[in-house]
Amino acid sequence: MKFPKPYTLNEIAQLIDCNFVGDDNFPVLGINEIHVVESGDIVFVDHPKYYDKALESAATIILINKKVECPKGKALLISDDPFRDFNKLTNHFKPFKPANNQISETAKIGVNTIIQPNSFIGHNVIIGDNCIIHSNVSIYDDAIIGNNVTIHSGSVLGANAFYYKKRAEGYDRLKSCGRVVLEDHVDIGASCTIDRGVTANTRIKEGTKIDNQVQIGHDTVIGKKCLIASQVGIAGCVIIEDEVTIWGQVGVTSGITIGEKAVISAKAGVSKSLEGGKSYFGIPADDFRTKYKEIASIRKIPEILEKLKQSEKL
Repeated sequence: MKFPKPYTLNEIAQLIDCNFVGDDNFPVLGINEIHVVESGDIVFVDHPKYYDKALESAATIILINKKVECPKGKALLISDDPFRDFNKLTNHFKPFKPANNQISETAKIGVNTIIQPNSFIGHNVIIGDNCIIHSNVSIYDDAIIGNNVTIHSGSVLGANAFYYKKRAEGYDRLKSCGRVVLEDHVDIGASCTIDRGVTANTRIKEGTKIDNQVQIGHDTVIGKKCLIASQVGIAGCVIIEDEVTIWGQVGVTSGITIGEKAVISAKAGVSKSLEGGKSYFGIPADDFRTKYKEIASIRKIPEILEKLKQSEKL
């Protein structure tokens, strides 16, 4: 998320009441998660295991819970609780605003777009031309919908990321200020849930078609002309390249990439990145030929055991 205008390091430190390392006027342009940071962004880190990754990232301001050597050209914000203070910044720059109407007065609706009864359209939502939004759809604030998009009944776009920090008193949620973006000619089935990015976009690219009851996690990017069947669950920060087909009840873990034109069969469990242009199935999902060889070998186990028994009798 970019701030509405540039701020100084000193101004940001005052907002969250923390010390800093760097020039008072060091420019601060926004906040972002580690996988999408750019120059001028704040990234937070609160565990020594990830210090180096944060310090060496493209972010130029690191919100950190320990004073460390500051890399050249960067600045530090020293906080006793970076997670809490990251949330403070989100609340300050992107506070929750209650809705007064089913369709916000700040929403922009395109030509020939139909919005059926009982749907909710939040603040600053942009919907393009020739779309159909069926009844009981909820589109949260800041979502962007392209042209010729269809969203079926009961789907929710823009719910919070499933992102929590465990504390002694319970779980503390990392607040989401990103968006959901659907490009042109995307179809969303009934009762789908597409979470907004934590600080950036969850994006579904042009021509992709999604069946009913599909869950798509925060900051996931789905490429062009993909097909995703019913009851698929995709975790956050996944990259699915163009023309991928995912059949029913597939589960996809976070932070991986599925290559272009891959095909994943029903009920597969995807636990690692998969190369494009191949077909996969099983738990964990693997190449068809490899998996069939495994199954064939497993089926031979009783026969092998029987032969061993016979040889022992001899």
